[in-house]
Amino acid sequence: MFEEAHNVKKIGKKKEKEFLEPYTVTGAVTKGNIITKISLLIMGFGNIAHKQIGKGIMFLLVEIGYIWYMIKSGIYSLSMLPSLGWLEQEKVWNDKKSIYEYTAGHQSLLLLLYGVAAVFITIMFIVAWRESVKSAYKAEVLAKNGKHLKTFKEDIKSLLDQNLYKLLLALPLAGILIFTVLPLLFNITMAFTNYSKVDDKLILFDWVGFANFQKILNIRDGIGKQFYSVLGWTLIWAVFATVLNYIFGMILAIVINRKETHAKGFWRFCFVLTIAIPQFVSLLIMRSMLQPTGIVNTLLLKYGLIDTAIPFFSNAMWARVTVIVINLWVGIPYTLLQVTGILQNIPGELYEAAKIDGANSVQIFFKITLPYMLFVMTPYLITQFTGNINNFNVIYLLSGGNPTGVGDTAGKTDLLVTWLYKLTIDKNYYNLGAVIGIMTFIVLAIVALVTYRNTGSYKDEEGFM
Repeated sequence: MFEEAHNVKKIGKKKEKEFLEPYTVTGAVTKGNIITKISLLIMGFGNIAHKQIGKGIMFLLVEIGYIWYMIKSGIYSLSMLPSLGWLEQEKVWNDKKSIYEYTAGHQSLLLLLYGVAAVFITIMFIVAWRESVKSAYKAEVLAKNGKHLKTFKEDIKSLLDQNLYKLLLALPLAGILIFTVLPLLFNITMAFTNYSKVDDKLILFDWVGFANFQKILNIRDGIGKQFYSVLGWTLIWAVFATVLNYIFGMILAIVINRKETHAKGFWRFCFVLTIAIPQFVSLLIMRSMLQPTGIVNTLLLKYGLIDTAIPFFSNAMWARVTVIVINLWVGIPYTLLQVTGILQNIPGELYEAAKIDGANSVQIFFKITLPYMLFVMTPYLITQFTGNINNFNVIYLLSGGNPTGVGDTAGKTDLLVTWLYKLTIDKNYYNLGAVIGIMTFIVLAIVALVTYRNTGSYKDEEGFM
């Protein structure tokens, strides 16, 4: 056992060495010549000195651009980030115009945004600086060893050939960094401020550390009680919406896929037809039909089946059951299509072998069909689960999160995502909304990653056996 463990360690070290980069910043600092060391201060200098003019100029332009940005606004943005401003807007009388004018004061939101952007740009510059230093050191080493140094034309040619993936991924990566990572960082930082309508903190606000997290997680606080209530319902909703959609969709797919079922195409068409109708249209129609004066209650009252209108959205239990049932209506067709495709691709030899061994239909289902479907669909189910946690449309368009208690910011059918929307858009509690966003991400990350890593799809990537 000891020898095996030792061998595993050796293999691990070998693998690590295989991925070690020969040209590093540390190597440039400790082993580089004077030209390489100058590149630590002047980006691209080493490349230019080794006649890689195009690459060197590009690195130099990045440094010049960063210095220009920092001088123009970056340094100011970073300096204002710790305080987030203090100068209030004042009303001053203008004698010449005979009107009141407002002096420009600090706006903490803009200062926070510009400060986060400055930090983000600085990090990106550090990444570019590291690449510049490594490139200069690489040019030095290759020149010492008498090896060929790629020209700018050769670099461009490689980007259009073997390194084409870098060129194609550059624009999507830039989009992710600018439109996803940067807003995410901004949202995270907002969670540590008192940016809200409380005490009129919408123009000037301050850093408050983890106070918002303590408020949210404190079950004795009103907001804390609502958080745990919404979190519990969110998880219950996600489980029921995912599991029931899968079970009923699977049953429908199996029934339609049976040899004895006639007109398979017609039945699939009937269920899939609901997909062709925009989801928000279906949800709004359902909402109208289930109102106290809607067609459902009207017909039930007319035929004497009920004495009073059913409180589909005004009673907590009725509202929760209603949104789950209607979600089945809009979600089952998607599961039906997924399961149908899987059923049609299960090897027929497995069923034939099972029948020869004397297995009945129930045994075949639990030993072959269900394990095969779960193996293939588990990643899809995890995706569905996370999607249901963030299922804004169904909840907001159907119940609007209601019913809502007096003085509460969250309704009985609100999910974390709809509560976040209300806290920010309706209530102007931007700091608490940011905290809810972070907590939602934590819940999704833990559930999705832990669940997926324990599935057969992850552990046995070679396939179902």
